[in-house]
Amino acid sequence: MLSEERQKRIEEHLLKVEFASLDELSELVDASVSTVRRDVSLMESRGLVCRTHGGARLANPKSDEYTFSTRDTHQLSQKEAIGRACAGLIPPNQTVIIDAGTTCYHVAVQLEAKTPHIITNSLPVANHFSASSRMEVVVSGGVIYPKLGVLVGPLAVEAFTKLRADVAILSCGGVTEEGISNSHGLLIEIQRAMINAARRVILCVDSSKFGRQSISKLCDLDMLDSVVTDPGVPEHFLALLRQRNIQVVLANGEAVEPMPALMAGPAMDLDAPREPSRPGRSFDDVPLNVL
Repeated sequence: MLSEERQKRIEEHLLKVEFASLDELSELVDASVSTVRRDVSLMESRGLVCRTHGGARLANPKSDEYTFSTRDTHQLSQKEAIGRACAGLIPPNQTVIIDAGTTCYHVAVQLEAKTPHIITNSLPVANHFSASSRMEVVVSGGVIYPKLGVLVGPLAVEAFTKLRADVAILSCGGVTEEGISNSHGLLIEIQRAMINAARRVILCVDSSKFGRQSISKLCDLDMLDSVVTDPGVPEHFLALLRQRNIQVVLANGEAVEPMPALMAGPAMDLDAPREPSRPGRSFDDVPLNVL
């Protein structure tokens, strides 16, 4: 691949994620880190990007196409249906970790009547409940990433490392046979901490994400307990998930019963060691590709 082609792909990728590490860009364009570093330097000289420690970001983002509010309009009806279906799985008074994805936001909105204890790094979720006297909301620390409406960085990771929850509700950028992936490498470590903090893990994702692979792998499919999606998912993916003993809920407007395993469990003790529903799950074999 010629330098001009690499630079074009790098710019297109940064339009989507805004920040990226050199390792991430190296994998994207299939070139060495030193080659990518030279490309980034050339792009910086043209005013396209700004170099950061170990990575690059757009100098002047050209569009707000991928902001939270705009992403929330994509597949909106599916996301709202998924939010209702996922909320139906959660019994009242649970401790629930909620990811910063737009689909997860719709889950949070539907959970309000069940007065759960919510732990999140999502600014839209925190803002939604800011005036509620019924809800107990814990917001992680971290650095505000305005474009995504999310708190990121070591403080965010540390918060989820120290807390415990009954269930974690996650989103992602892609689902394939190889696992779950995300376009934003800076979110991966946080999401892994969320998974480790919860007894159950529910992935909420619309059907457009199936068959799509984003640049940073989050985890294998076996790390999931349930997947809530819309009826547009290809049948072979539904069969694959069920073969892995993953509960599949299709959001088609029908009422959903709470997960029996969650109903049977006692209220979560935030100081107690985590007892995962899948004791064998581990991130040891999944490389961490973050900023």
